[in-house]
Amino acid sequence: MDHFCSIPDALAELRAGRMVVLVDDEHRENEGDLVMAGELMTPADVNFMVREACGRLCVAMSKPNADRLGLDLLPGVRIDASATPFTHNFDAHFGITTGISAHDRCRTIQVCADPASGPNDLVRDKGHMDGLIAKAGGVLVRAGHTEGSVDLCRMAGLREVGVICEVLNEDGSMARLPDLIEYCRHHSLKMCTIADLIEYRRQTEKLVKREIGLKLPTEFGEFDLFAYTSLVDAEPHIAITMGGVGVEHTGGVICPVNEPVLVRMHSECLTGDVLHSAKCDCGPQLQYAMQQVAAAGKGVIVYMRQEGRGIGLLNKLKAYRLQQEEGLDTVEANKRLGFAPDLRNFGIGAQILHDLGVRQIRLLTNNPRKVIGLEGYGLKIVERVPIQMTPGEFNRDYLATKREKLGHLLDKLEGEGVEK
Repeated sequence: MDHFCSIPDALAELRAGRMVVLVDDEHRENEGDLVMAGELMTPADVNFMVREACGRLCVAMSKPNADRLGLDLLPGVRIDASATPFTHNFDAHFGITTGISAHDRCRTIQVCADPASGPNDLVRDKGHMDGLIAKAGGVLVRAGHTEGSVDLCRMAGLREVGVICEVLNEDGSMARLPDLIEYCRHHSLKMCTIADLIEYRRQTEKLVKREIGLKLPTEFGEFDLFAYTSLVDAEPHIAITMGGVGVEHTGGVICPVNEPVLVRMHSECLTGDVLHSAKCDCGPQLQYAMQQVAAAGKGVIVYMRQEGRGIGLLNKLKAYRLQQEEGLDTVEANKRLGFAPDLRNFGIGAQILHDLGVRQIRLLTNNPRKVIGLEGYGLKIVERVPIQMTPGEFNRDYLATKREKLGHLLDKLEGEGVEK
């Protein structure tokens, strides 16, 4: 939309010592914060934020900067992704009077941004500035204004200390998107979204690291197995390959594959892959993919740790219970639990494929969203290869729901519509 700027434009604004408005997800706070680089703040900027935004003025910083200043999270602050990571409040130890004026608060901000400052340069617990500590990994781990402001500063080539302040309406209510659009027009400010920042980082930064490679004999033949860690996931992801894909040569060089490669992006399903649940087609799809790669003599299966279409094992089991007890389908159950129907992101998988040397893909999938999700990362999908399993008594309706509500490209299912 034309009222949003690109991330590179937002970075240019910060480098020039100007503010931007950063808007978060409508499913979180759905608010906009003024953001500016701490090292470039002036008393006039502080005054503008206080008078024209009217929210809570905070200094957001990376964990290393917080450690340098001796700042810890407040006691009792939760460590989950939804909690606001406040520190003890503080003032600059030297160079201020009461601490509340625009000059004094600007001085405190500059102390925080100065890499030579340490714990003795701040007075804690009786100050006029609040600190926020961004999670490592930034918006890729927690999609909040704290992380967004620190990410923007870092990406602009500035110190990882940003200043944020919520934008309020004149009546004191929180400014929402229509209000923010008018606010930016009135003050000639540019606006970007955390969602765009996440997407930009996923496409421009390397987020995965190959940890180990080994041989894996299976009933379908011998595969090469590679384990990856990522900046954004707690669990490692796995890729198994055949035909020399991803194998390191002399000097640790991984040669690009100069032909289309059969690829399956498979999301973890403990109940289907390991326990052979009949409620889904995940286990049969994984086995079929391994068979097809073996038959082709070359290919990749990326095993993504995105259990339950990204909601995690426990929440998936809760969704199963809702389906059993209330007759909800898989999409309805996810929504009842407060989740989108599909929370998976295929950017990490795309980076794994890129590390393996894969550039052109014959993608084993029924899900057009996977095609779209991979094409944005420098990968070319030359063919979509169907992977439709024979439906059974317990997963027929599940497959029909995937087709009707999630857009999966499935043929009409034998016995579809028959009562359970």
